[in-house]
Amino acid sequence: MMMCPHCRVTFESEGEQFDLGWDPDGLCKLRITQCESCRRFLAVGLLFVERKRLKGERRQAGPILETTLKAERTIWPPAVARTPIPENVPESIAKDYSAACRVLPESAEASAALSRRCLQNLLVEKAGVKKRDLAPQIQEVIDAGILPREVAEDLDVVRTIGNFGAHPIKSQTTGQIVEVEDGEAEWNLSILEKLFEFFYVQAKKRQQRRAALNEKLKDAGKPPLK
Repeated sequence: MMMCPHCRVTFESEGEQFDLGWDPDGLCKLRITQCESCRRFLAVGLLFVERKRLKGERRQAGPILETTLKAERTIWPPAVARTPIPENVPESIAKDYSAACRVLPESAEASAALSRRCLQNLLVEKAGVKKRDLAPQIQEVIDAGILPREVAEDLDVVRTIGNFGAHPIKSQTTGQIVEVEDGEAEWNLSILEKLFEFFYVQAKKRQQRRAALNEKLKDAGKPPLK
């Protein structure tokens, strides 16, 4: 079983594997798989190292008895898909989020820098924070009580896991590329997804429900909700 990095649907498929040959690092292979749901292709590069070979046997002369996987890396798509960005997220915020996802496999530091900037812009845009730096902005949103408890708690973890006390520049200059803690970049993306859901998806659904109710009140000759 594997999860498609395009559409995030889990499917079962072995795909086809192609030997690319040996180089100084080991045996290189390429595995191509097609998602059963979205029909998009996935390409994974594999590096195997030799563990056992018949005494005196040369690689080119016969089969390798045993190899072990040393490393693998998704070649296509270049970044693993996460939760789709809601269509009503502003382009500037969506752009930073997409870039943070895209560069994560290459640089957790760059991804975290982009996601911190994205988070700060989001809190200004949707929560109306007045503080200047990210850490007090997070506290301002939490104190305002506008977020569900679970989302507020997860938002607060951004400061903890990012070790803002040791790296105040993460709060003061959010786009700065600095050393990150384990799991920090991934956590930032996860909290952004939760905030997208709350501020854009759920807010839109609330507006739609309110509009539908007002239509019913109008048909009944009653005043609309204020």
